[in-house]
Amino acid sequence: MTEKGELNVLKKDVAQFRRQLKIDNHLLKINDLVSCYVVKESNEIYFKQRVSFALMEKEEQELYYTNFKKALTGQMDQKLFPLRFREEDGKEMQISLYESLTAPVEKWEEQMVALVEKLIENNQYETDIVITFARGSYEKSIEKGSPEDDWYEESYVNAFVFCTINETKMPESELLFDYVEKKFMYHVEVNPVINLQKPKSGFLFPTFQAGGANVNQVLYTTRKAYDLDVNLLNDVLHLEMATTAEDDKIIFNEVVHRVAKEQINTKKLSQMYEEIHERLLEQEDEDEPSMLDYRDVEDVLVQSGFKHVEQEEVKEAFQSIVHDEAYELKAENIVPKFTSKSIKIKTKVANFSLRPQDLQYVRQVKVDGKLCLVIELDESPAIDGFSVVPEATLTELNHIED
Repeated sequence: MTEKGELNVLKKDVAQFRRQLKIDNHLLKINDLVSCYVVKESNEIYFKQRVSFALMEKEEQELYYTNFKKALTGQMDQKLFPLRFREEDGKEMQISLYESLTAPVEKWEEQMVALVEKLIENNQYETDIVITFARGSYEKSIEKGSPEDDWYEESYVNAFVFCTINETKMPESELLFDYVEKKFMYHVEVNPVINLQKPKSGFLFPTFQAGGANVNQVLYTTRKAYDLDVNLLNDVLHLEMATTAEDDKIIFNEVVHRVAKEQINTKKLSQMYEEIHERLLEQEDEDEPSMLDYRDVEDVLVQSGFKHVEQEEVKEAFQSIVHDEAYELKAENIVPKFTSKSIKIKTKVANFSLRPQDLQYVRQVKVDGKLCLVIELDESPAIDGFSVVPEATLTELNHIED
């Protein structure tokens, strides 16, 4: 299966796994929880606990299910990252996690606590944190055969370990009314609150695709888009670091800046985005994602009207930024969404958004020596209920050579 095909299957399976996280569901069961409370100041485990999930109150179970669902919310390559173990040093951790799936519960607890100790060894968090490990099983049924053949359903039952890292916060002081004593009372709660509604990060092992478990992958999750816990991924789990959508965007922007230089204006930006968008549409039904290497970027710039763009110059720009002339960018990562007002323009007096295809109607010009944005309009707009008249005619705009 191609990369894009695998990613599409994984998206569906993550969504299915997330939907199964609910109470009294025979398809997905959580058996045990191990939780470690880590104090920020000392950076050590202050308290650890192992409990049987079935013995917890329903309300408490719901809190954890919400926590796990929140951890699996987000877009691939932004908040969810399927990552492989590194070939050079990831085998030991892969085996450890795999063995923990079926190890006796006491042994599993030891393994998870050891993982926490390794995580906090060289990692300083901003608040006290709670690291929770859930161990359970996930049953997935898939259809076998075709309408012409005998059809049957086959079920796979796979064990999993799900980790979430949650921050803590101190509750706010409150003024209460005592109905019995009929008086107001100042109430101060000294126990920290564990923020299960917004898990900071976590991981699921193994990943699930087409009903089966992929023990070669870990699904890393993060609350903040593109925010990767390098210590957890690199030093603890020994995973191949992901290239995020934000990374691709930064690399692409820097390459264009170095090659196009002073040629960049709103019209050429609009043409450039349109050119990339067309390439995406052409490969929309393909299994492979649309990728751009330095040759493709050179072609995009030329087709967008940029002049004096040399392929060798684009190649050198790639090498200087990513140190790899063979590096490829995902087209969908570098072009704004055409279905929404995804381009943000900020000024000292106003901020506004527009669609990439509408960028061509915006110009940056100088009026009386002052930098201004000019927006082409179909009709005179009403401002606070008033119809206003044009203040000037910028005829020289028509003579600007793009």
